Amino acid sequence: MTAALPELSLVHEPAQASSLIDATRRDLLERLREPGSAAGLARPLGIPRQSINYHLRELERTGLVRCVGEQRKGNCTERLMQATARAFVISPEILGSLAPSPAPAEDRMSAATLVGAAAETIRSVSALDRKAAAEGKRFATLTLEAEIRFASAEARAAFAAELTDAVARLVARFHDDHAPAGRTFRLVVGTHPKVPPAAPASGGDRV
Repeated sequence: MTAALPELSLVHEPAQASSLIDATRRDLLERLREPGSAAGLARPLGIPRQSINYHLRELERTGLVRCVGEQRKGNCTERLMQATARAFVISPEILGSLAPSPAPAEDRMSAATLVGAAAETIRSVSALDRKAAAEGKRFATLTLEAEIRFASAEARAAFAAELTDAVARLVARFHDDHAPAGRTFRLVVGTHPKVPPAAPASGGDRV
């Protein structure tokens, strides 16, 4: 009965974002990673079934949950609902002109620049994802992640200089302004202190 869920869904509709902000609906989505009914959800949440049904209808209307089957309970037939993904990311495009944008290149050492670049990445990938889904296609991406423990601030600065030079060499080698069938890709490289699992969001190692 359990449907295979995408690990991540990009949210680009205000109504969807509104549902994700609501604490009750977030609880429902978390529990609906596995199929469940309104009656089954009402008991552990301590919320009347009628209220659960209302929230489920709104979540279904915005495409955050879907009906995956039905089950009989006595004289009643219950709909089994399931979330449409295990996790969700809200695209900054929902904020319109209030969304962050990449800062000037000369400010590349600031947190605002990193956040702006990350926001632009989410916004662009969200738009590409919608277009690819409408056309039944996939689009090319590449993700690399690594953890580095620097011995000192000097080591961190040396790494940043070498990484910058290496990226510049690769871009100069492969970039071709005159390729008739070429397609432009956006490359983003960023680092930030790792936040320990038990630490608050503002924490992190400092070098």
